[in-house]
Amino acid sequence: MKTLSENWITEGWIDFEYKKYVLLAYLQHVESQFKEVKLYPPLAELIQHYSKLKTFSENREQLKSSFPKMLQGPDFQEMKLKYKPLVFDDDLMQQLEEIVNYSLPQIKKAIEEGRGIYDFLEQEMSIEPVGLSPIYQKEGYALLSFEKSKDIYVYRYKVNLFQTSLDSFKGIMMQLVHKVRKSITQTFEQIKLDLIKTYKELPNPATYRINSPHVIPLHESFLPISKRLLLKTVD
Repeated sequence: MKTLSENWITEGWIDFEYKKYVLLAYLQHVESQFKEVKLYPPLAELIQHYSKLKTFSENREQLKSSFPKMLQGPDFQEMKLKYKPLVFDDDLMQQLEEIVNYSLPQIKKAIEEGRGIYDFLEQEMSIEPVGLSPIYQKEGYALLSFEKSKDIYVYRYKVNLFQTSLDSFKGIMMQLVHKVRKSITQTFEQIKLDLIKTYKELPNPATYRINSPHVIPLHESFLPISKRLLLKTVD
Protein backbone atom coordinates (compact mmCIF):
# COMPACT_ATOMS: atom_id res chain seq x y z
CA MET A 1 0.00 0.00 0.00
CA LYS A 2 1.70 3.16 -1.24
CA THR A 3 -0.60 5.74 0.34
CA LEU A 4 -2.96 5.98 3.27
CA SER A 5 -6.18 7.91 2.81
CA GLU A 6 -6.52 11.06 4.88
CA ASN A 7 -9.61 9.61 6.59
CA TRP A 8 -8.47 5.98 6.50
CA ILE A 9 -9.53 5.37 10.09
CA THR A 10 -13.21 6.11 9.45
CA GLU A 11 -13.49 4.90 5.86
CA GLY A 12 -14.68 1.45 4.86
CA TRP A 13 -14.89 -1.49 7.25
CA ILE A 14 -14.24 -0.32 10.81
CA ASP A 15 -12.63 -3.27 12.52
CA PHE A 16 -9.49 -3.25 14.65
CA GLU A 17 -7.76 -6.21 12.95
CA TYR A 18 -8.59 -4.89 9.49
CA LYS A 19 -7.38 -1.35 10.23
CA LYS A 20 -4.26 -2.81 11.82
CA TYR A 21 -3.58 -4.69 8.60
CA VAL A 22 -4.14 -1.54 6.52
CA LEU A 23 -1.78 0.50 8.69
CA LEU A 24 0.98 -2.11 8.84
CA ALA A 25 0.84 -2.59 5.05
CA TYR A 26 1.31 1.16 4.61
CA LEU A 27 4.12 1.32 7.16
CA GLN A 28 5.85 -1.57 5.42
CA HIS A 29 5.84 0.47 2.21
CA VAL A 30 7.17 3.50 4.08
CA GLU A 31 9.99 1.41 5.54
CA SER A 32 10.95 0.23 2.05
CA GLN A 33 11.07 3.86 0.91
CA PHE A 34 13.30 4.82 3.84
CA LYS A 35 15.66 1.95 3.01
CA GLU A 36 16.05 3.53 -0.43
CA VAL A 37 16.64 6.91 1.31
CA LYS A 38 13.42 8.28 -0.16
CA LEU A 39 12.14 10.54 2.59
CA TYR A 40 9.45 12.49 0.77
CA PRO A 41 6.54 12.31 0.50
CA PRO A 42 6.38 9.47 3.12
CA LEU A 43 7.81 11.47 6.04
CA ALA A 44 5.47 14.41 5.50
CA GLU A 45 2.50 12.05 5.16
CA LEU A 46 3.41 10.27 8.40
CA ILE A 47 3.54 13.57 10.29
CA GLN A 48 0.12 14.56 8.92
CA HIS A 49 -1.44 11.21 9.88
CA TYR A 50 0.08 11.37 13.35
CA SER A 51 -1.16 14.92 13.90
CA LYS A 52 -4.68 14.01 12.82
CA LEU A 53 -4.81 10.88 14.98
CA LYS A 54 -3.47 12.86 17.94
CA THR A 55 -6.28 15.36 17.49
CA PHE A 56 -8.79 12.51 17.27
CA SER A 57 -7.51 10.98 20.51
CA GLU A 58 -7.93 14.30 22.29
CA ASN A 59 -11.24 15.28 20.74
CA ARG A 60 -14.07 12.74 20.39
CA GLU A 61 -16.28 15.25 18.60
CA GLN A 62 -13.73 15.74 15.84
CA LEU A 63 -13.52 11.99 15.42
CA LYS A 64 -17.32 11.89 15.04
CA SER A 65 -17.23 14.69 12.47
CA SER A 66 -14.84 12.72 10.25
CA PHE A 67 -17.47 10.06 9.52
CA PRO A 68 -19.27 10.00 6.16
CA LYS A 69 -22.55 11.92 6.41
CA MET A 70 -25.92 11.88 4.67
CA LEU A 71 -27.67 15.07 3.64
CA GLN A 72 -30.97 15.44 5.53
CA GLY A 73 -32.05 18.71 3.99
CA PRO A 74 -31.94 22.47 4.59
CA ASP A 75 -32.34 24.05 8.01
CA PHE A 76 -34.16 27.29 7.21
CA GLN A 77 -33.91 28.64 10.75
CA GLU A 78 -30.12 28.45 10.84
CA MET A 79 -29.79 28.86 7.04
CA LYS A 80 -27.57 25.84 6.51
CA LEU A 81 -27.70 22.24 5.29
CA LYS A 82 -28.22 19.50 7.88
CA TYR A 83 -26.28 16.25 7.81
CA LYS A 84 -26.35 13.12 9.94
CA PRO A 85 -23.67 10.43 10.28
CA LEU A 86 -24.38 7.31 8.25
CA VAL A 87 -23.24 5.12 11.14
CA PHE A 88 -22.27 5.85 14.72
CA ASP A 89 -22.66 4.27 18.15
CA ASP A 90 -20.72 3.80 21.39
CA ASP A 91 -19.33 0.39 20.40
CA LEU A 92 -18.03 1.87 17.17
CA MET A 93 -16.43 4.73 19.09
CA GLN A 94 -14.68 2.27 21.38
CA GLN A 95 -13.40 0.35 18.36
CA LEU A 96 -12.07 3.54 16.83
CA GLU A 97 -10.35 4.62 20.01
CA GLU A 98 -8.64 1.23 20.13
CA ILE A 99 -7.45 1.70 16.56
CA VAL A 100 -6.18 5.22 17.31
CA ASN A 101 -4.36 4.09 20.46
CA TYR A 102 -2.64 1.30 18.53
CA SER A 103 -1.78 3.46 15.51
CA LEU A 104 -0.20 6.45 17.26
CA PRO A 105 2.94 4.70 18.60
CA GLN A 106 3.35 2.76 15.33
CA ILE A 107 3.33 5.95 13.25
CA LYS A 108 5.50 7.79 15.78
CA LYS A 109 8.13 5.06 15.52
CA ALA A 110 8.17 5.40 11.72
CA ILE A 111 8.47 9.19 11.99
CA GLU A 112 11.46 8.87 14.32
CA GLU A 113 13.13 6.52 11.84
CA GLY A 114 12.59 8.99 8.99
CA ARG A 115 13.77 11.93 11.05
CA GLY A 116 16.90 10.02 12.02
CA ILE A 117 17.77 9.54 8.35
CA TYR A 118 16.89 13.18 7.61
CA ASP A 119 19.05 14.55 10.43
CA PHE A 120 22.01 12.38 9.42
CA LEU A 121 21.86 13.52 5.79
CA GLU A 122 21.44 17.17 6.75
CA GLN A 123 24.45 17.06 9.06
CA GLU A 124 26.54 15.47 6.32
CA MET A 125 25.65 18.12 3.73
CA SER A 126 27.45 21.42 3.36
CA ILE A 127 26.27 24.78 2.11
CA GLU A 128 28.51 27.67 1.10
CA PRO A 129 28.16 30.86 -0.93
CA VAL A 130 29.53 31.05 -4.45
CA GLY A 131 31.35 34.37 -4.80
CA LEU A 132 30.33 37.42 -2.82
CA SER A 133 26.93 37.34 -1.14
CA PRO A 134 24.65 40.34 -1.70
CA ILE A 135 22.50 41.89 1.01
CA TYR A 136 19.32 40.65 -0.69
CA GLN A 137 19.13 36.91 -0.02
CA LYS A 138 15.45 36.14 -0.60
CA GLU A 139 15.98 35.16 -4.22
CA GLY A 140 18.85 33.58 -6.08
CA TYR A 141 20.34 30.27 -7.15
CA ALA A 142 21.24 26.98 -5.51
CA LEU A 143 23.76 24.65 -7.13
CA LEU A 144 23.17 21.10 -5.93
CA SER A 145 26.03 18.64 -6.30
CA PHE A 146 27.15 15.20 -5.19
CA GLU A 147 30.72 14.69 -4.04
CA LYS A 148 31.46 11.87 -6.50
CA SER A 149 29.55 13.20 -9.49
CA LYS A 150 30.23 15.90 -12.05
CA ASP A 151 26.53 16.68 -12.44
CA ILE A 152 25.41 20.02 -11.02
CA TYR A 153 21.70 20.77 -10.66
CA VAL A 154 21.06 24.48 -10.99
CA TYR A 155 17.94 25.69 -9.19
CA ARG A 156 16.46 29.12 -8.85
CA TYR A 157 15.02 29.76 -5.39
CA LYS A 158 12.67 32.31 -3.89
CA VAL A 159 11.64 32.74 -0.27
CA ASN A 160 7.92 33.45 0.22
CA LEU A 161 5.80 34.39 3.20
CA PHE A 162 2.68 32.23 3.49
CA GLN A 163 -0.31 33.47 5.48
CA THR A 164 -3.01 31.29 7.03
CA SER A 165 -5.97 32.17 9.25
CA LEU A 166 -3.92 31.18 12.30
CA ASP A 167 -0.33 32.05 11.51
CA SER A 168 2.23 33.10 8.93
CA PHE A 169 5.31 31.16 7.99
CA LYS A 170 8.16 31.26 5.49
CA GLY A 171 8.62 28.75 2.73
CA ILE A 172 10.99 28.40 -0.17
CA MET A 173 10.28 27.52 -3.78
CA MET A 174 12.97 25.95 -5.96
CA GLN A 175 12.70 25.53 -9.72
CA LEU A 176 15.18 23.61 -11.84
CA VAL A 177 16.92 25.85 -14.38
CA HIS A 178 19.16 23.23 -15.96
CA LYS A 179 21.75 20.56 -15.29
CA VAL A 180 25.40 21.11 -16.18
CA ARG A 181 28.60 19.07 -15.99
CA LYS A 182 31.45 20.32 -13.86
CA SER A 183 34.77 20.69 -15.70
CA ILE A 184 37.98 22.70 -15.63
CA THR A 185 36.19 25.60 -17.29
CA GLN A 186 32.70 24.93 -15.93
CA THR A 187 33.31 25.83 -12.30
CA PHE A 188 30.72 26.99 -9.77
CA GLU A 189 31.92 30.56 -10.20
CA GLN A 190 31.57 30.31 -13.98
CA ILE A 191 28.07 28.87 -13.65
CA LYS A 192 27.11 31.89 -11.57
CA LEU A 193 28.53 34.27 -14.19
CA ASP A 194 26.60 32.46 -16.93
CA LEU A 195 23.40 32.76 -14.91
CA ILE A 196 23.94 36.51 -14.48
CA LYS A 197 24.40 36.92 -18.26
CA THR A 198 21.32 34.84 -19.08
CA TYR A 199 18.91 36.08 -16.41
CA LYS A 200 19.48 39.79 -16.22
CA GLU A 201 16.62 40.41 -13.76
CA LEU A 202 19.04 39.17 -11.06
CA PRO A 203 22.23 41.14 -11.75
CA ASN A 204 23.84 40.22 -8.43
CA PRO A 205 22.16 37.02 -7.25
CA ALA A 206 22.76 35.20 -4.00
CA THR A 207 24.20 31.86 -5.07
CA TYR A 208 24.90 28.84 -2.90
CA ARG A 209 26.47 25.48 -3.49
CA ILE A 210 24.84 22.66 -1.54
CA ASN A 211 26.90 19.49 -1.57
CA SER A 212 26.10 15.95 -0.46
CA PRO A 213 28.88 13.42 0.19
CA HIS A 214 26.30 10.67 -0.35
CA VAL A 215 24.49 9.86 -3.59
CA ILE A 216 20.82 10.05 -2.57
CA PRO A 217 17.55 10.43 -4.52
CA LEU A 218 17.36 13.99 -5.81
CA HIS A 219 13.65 14.73 -5.56
CA GLU A 220 12.76 12.51 -2.60
CA SER A 221 15.61 13.58 -0.29
CA PHE A 222 18.33 15.92 -1.61
CA LEU A 223 16.00 18.67 -2.79
CA PRO A 224 13.72 18.87 0.30
CA ILE A 225 16.71 18.85 2.68
CA SER A 226 18.40 21.51 0.53
CA LYS A 227 15.32 23.69 0.87
CA ARG A 228 15.54 23.58 4.64
CA LEU A 229 19.30 24.24 4.64
CA LEU A 230 18.86 27.16 2.27
CA LEU A 231 15.97 28.62 4.23
CA LYS A 232 17.98 28.51 7.46
CA THR A 233 20.92 30.16 5.72
CA VAL A 234 19.13 33.06 4.01
CA ASP A 235 16.46 33.66 6.67
